[in-house]
Amino acid sequence: MPERLSRPAVALIFAVLGLALIPFADLGWAGHDPWSALGRMARGFLAPDFGAIEDIGTALVSTVAFALCGVAVGAMAGLALAPFWGSALVRGLSVALRSVHELFWALFLMQVLGISPATGVLAIALPYAGIFAKVFAEQIEEADPRPAHVLPPGTDALSRFLWARLPLIWPGMRAYVLYRVECGLRSSAVLGFIGLPTLGFQLDTFFRQGDYGAASAIMILYVLLIATIPLWLRLRAALLWLAAATAWLSLLSHPPMGSGALWRFLTVDIVPVPLRRGEGAGGLLTWLGDILWTQGLPGAWATIVVGQIALVLTGAIAFLGFGLIVRRVAGRARLPGHMALVVLRSFPEYMLAYLFLQVFGPSMLPAILALALHNGAIICHLLGREAEGLPLRRDAPRGTTFWAWELAPRLFGRFVALCLYRWEIILRETAVMGLLGIATLGFYIDSAVAELRLDRALVLLVVTGAITAAADAASRAVRRRMGAVREVSARAEALRPLETG
Repeated sequence: MPERLSRPAVALIFAVLGLALIPFADLGWAGHDPWSALGRMARGFLAPDFGAIEDIGTALVSTVAFALCGVAVGAMAGLALAPFWGSALVRGLSVALRSVHELFWALFLMQVLGISPATGVLAIALPYAGIFAKVFAEQIEEADPRPAHVLPPGTDALSRFLWARLPLIWPGMRAYVLYRVECGLRSSAVLGFIGLPTLGFQLDTFFRQGDYGAASAIMILYVLLIATIPLWLRLRAALLWLAAATAWLSLLSHPPMGSGALWRFLTVDIVPVPLRRGEGAGGLLTWLGDILWTQGLPGAWATIVVGQIALVLTGAIAFLGFGLIVRRVAGRARLPGHMALVVLRSFPEYMLAYLFLQVFGPSMLPAILALALHNGAIICHLLGREAEGLPLRRDAPRGTTFWAWELAPRLFGRFVALCLYRWEIILRETAVMGLLGIATLGFYIDSAVAELRLDRALVLLVVTGAITAAADAASRAVRRRMGAVREVSARAEALRPLETG
């Protein structure tokens, strides 16, 4: 690889790769009549039926409670890990935790804890712990080291952190925690699709019943919940919020799990069958080869095909669309653009794919559209915000001329860096789309869990984590070769709103 990569060359390579994979993608409509389905959904969405929703208050409060408790536990674990980021073991643990989607964590935790509040909280907290550890470590690293130099010799590490580093990084930490609550609300809602009592459970129920008016009401309430976070969430009231959320979750009823579930999970369920049968290393290798050949490789290939095509479509949406929210380009029309981006950023990719699945059937198309629209909206928002802050000359043009000759050239490097940053996240979300019946790795993991073959599911989960971790490492390497913005700057990370993963 050359020491320096140009941004246009990187964009061209990824575009060509994505286009080359289109012939391998299943983009059919599975025999559905999409226009008829869209018509039925549109009629329901234009007439939301709030009266048809029972226990909506319970679903709303549970969604918030799972998010707050999950983020709090993840933040505390991440803060405990961050000072030891120099250890390869801590970095490896962080990568392993954040490479696995919340839904995959929940599927495994349900085997031990059942459909319980602890399952929902830990499913959010575990990947978030890896994310918080990374971000907090970067914030600590970027803090001004000079205050620590004036402390007396022999001052212990904890005191140095509390008195010399924490005051400097606290604003960034606080901003990032609040932002992660937004992500946690999306994760919490999605957990409803596997049975937890959040908004996703309600949405799934009404879609299965064909009650699109009630589904529309759920979606409206969900968007309002996300959009009004700055109004109802204040960090100074965090302890009160956490106490209330913990109390609420403790009151939720759930089916009991039998005794010894954890011990059985650790000593039987996830132990490979050949080892349980005493077949030795030869039997284990044969078993692993069969899983990887029949499920791992097909699932990984489908995940890469969907993810790469979605990445290219994400880039096209973001690059061509960010000008629609810039005042000097869109004028008064920027308000509808902002509203559309809020909606698309608020809905997780999994939820959007679920909606498209009702229209197009279980092909790769729903996943590609959902991933591209959600991630494209995020990058659109970030580029639009940066465009508004650019210094301009007095005679700068307006409209499409301004976009083509001022914004696009000046923001192209940032655009490519953001797409590369979303690459790993897109692949991570692509894998979990298999839970909807799309043939990515999640499909095989879900099938193995349903058949109680948790040893197989664990192997496939490792493959999923390896793909996302490899994409993250490749993205970092390419960005360094491009001379792009420093890895994922902690300060920039703390300011990125409504991002997934």
